[in-house]
Amino acid sequence: MLSRLFRKPSPNTDVPLPPRKLVRAVGGGDFAAIGEEFFPYFTDLARLQPHESVLDIGCGCGRMAVPLTLHLNASGSYDGFDIQTPGIRWCRKNVTPRYPNFRFQVADVYNKKYNPKGQHQPGEYRFPYDDDSFDFVFLTSVFTHMLRADMEHYVDEIVRVMRPTGRCLITCFLLNDESRALIKDDKSTLTFDYVVEHTAVHRTSVPEAAVAFDEMAMIEVLEDRDLTIDKPIRYGSWCGREDYLSYQDILLARPTRA
Repeated sequence: MLSRLFRKPSPNTDVPLPPRKLVRAVGGGDFAAIGEEFFPYFTDLARLQPHESVLDIGCGCGRMAVPLTLHLNASGSYDGFDIQTPGIRWCRKNVTPRYPNFRFQVADVYNKKYNPKGQHQPGEYRFPYDDDSFDFVFLTSVFTHMLRADMEHYVDEIVRVMRPTGRCLITCFLLNDESRALIKDDKSTLTFDYVVEHTAVHRTSVPEAAVAFDEMAMIEVLEDRDLTIDKPIRYGSWCGREDYLSYQDILLARPTRA
């Protein structure tokens, strides 16, 4: 397990743990441990500096924000948005008063699983930030719940708000020869047997519950928008791999013009 090679942050005891129902709403698991796992991916892989500006797309109830409070200084900033109001409300109450440069917004975007009453379609939503606003943008388990056309629109928005020297870290499920073989051999936790709107999904009743993309198609989406992917891709354990970094696959991309 390659993640053992990365340093872990000290926990921030100034911020309480959110209620379990909020943690379950964003996939469950150990709130603190997941944030601590990803912290070195941001600082070591993406080289996030304390003075930089960060955008967290799908910030939930702050599991990535909390460890970053110990890394970003007063010159740095963090903005997060999410489609679920309760998590944003909790972050505004428990994180922002202690760290005013950490800001959180609700994005009332439709998702059949996570926000079925959302007013905005994901393929039309404009991020509430100016062009060239962020040094580092990340999405953890967001593209795993979006159909392809909506994912492509979000990439367009990422390119718009990210600075020319910025970096973007994306977690996703990538289908390639290895993962398809492991799925065929019943090694995978997810199968993605169905196709909905040009997107591989785990089940058709709620397609956004778990979504995968063909690896070459994903690379093409990014490269068509002048993003270059750092190699190697850090593959995950979701499909039954024995050598992996995290559960999901991790892509790190940056503007080609940088």
